[in-house]
Amino acid sequence: MEAHGGGLRRVLVLAFCIAGIWSAYIYQGILQETLSTKRFGPDGERFEHLAVLNLAQNVVCLIWSFIMITIWGGGISGGAPWWSYWSAGITNTIGPAMGIEALKYISYPAQVLAKSSKMIPVMLMGSLVYGIKYTIPEYLCTFLVAGGVSTFALLKTSSKTINKLAHPNAPLGYGLCFLNLAFDGFTNATQDSLKARYPKTSAWGIMLGMNLWGTIYNMIYMFAWPSASGYEAVHFCKLHPEAAWDIFLYCCCGAVGQNFIFLTISRFGSLANTTITTTRKFVSIVVSSLLSGNPLSTKQWGCVSMVFSGLSYQIYLKWQKLKRLQKKKKAT
Repeated sequence: MEAHGGGLRRVLVLAFCIAGIWSAYIYQGILQETLSTKRFGPDGERFEHLAVLNLAQNVVCLIWSFIMITIWGGGISGGAPWWSYWSAGITNTIGPAMGIEALKYISYPAQVLAKSSKMIPVMLMGSLVYGIKYTIPEYLCTFLVAGGVSTFALLKTSSKTINKLAHPNAPLGYGLCFLNLAFDGFTNATQDSLKARYPKTSAWGIMLGMNLWGTIYNMIYMFAWPSASGYEAVHFCKLHPEAAWDIFLYCCCGAVGQNFIFLTISRFGSLANTTITTTRKFVSIVVSSLLSGNPLSTKQWGCVSMVFSGLSYQIYLKWQKLKRLQKKKKAT
């Protein structure tokens, strides 16, 4: 009975994590798309200063992580020092800014789909730079994802979607998405390196360090000179408080989502987190298409299915590899 109760609790915690990640990031996606396409006020002004979303989220997550470390973390002694995150902070600032900027040129579903192809630059870098050899199933996954994203990009976007974009330019939008992926790859590698050098580094410590440097860099970029875009963003929010409220909710969703991600990784591992976040992206595309007026054609839905088939197969291969490793450990 005890084992059954423990198993039930574990299932309930997992369901809680799934619900938290899905609800936080799906709603954040809706807010992000709203801010990039909505017209505010009687003159129908657009909110052009999307980079302020990164600064606002950095500030909220910095405060949140500091509170969590103070209450639960017992300090940050023994972890990576705050200054060691400076390089990852640069790429973590530039990368998301490019991803958000891409929403001026392509629809939110297109952005989500393009960013789902993170495995492509990772495999290319691993093969060309480090000489890593991949299996045929891994190449098949990459082919499905790359083919789906490429075909989706080549298909004609509906006129309704184009009318909602501020400056439609698909090649630039997809280019920004893939640059975002490249910077994310460096950020993840640096975080892994710091974790290896400082094993006592906690998830909250990483969150604090990354958002501290993100806040510093974004503050300089947005407020370092009188004509910087940050002042224009503040002025816009004063004129249109509705935009300021959407930005605040966007940041809260990011902070809550990060909490559930850290909880999932600590309780169930990174593979479970990958599975949850991957399926969440598919749901985000469906929700965006239904609620935000970005209709996808039948062919585009086929591309979406192709991409997520590749991602699902990749997750299945990881589960299989994990099972083999567990069998080996039991045998020894």
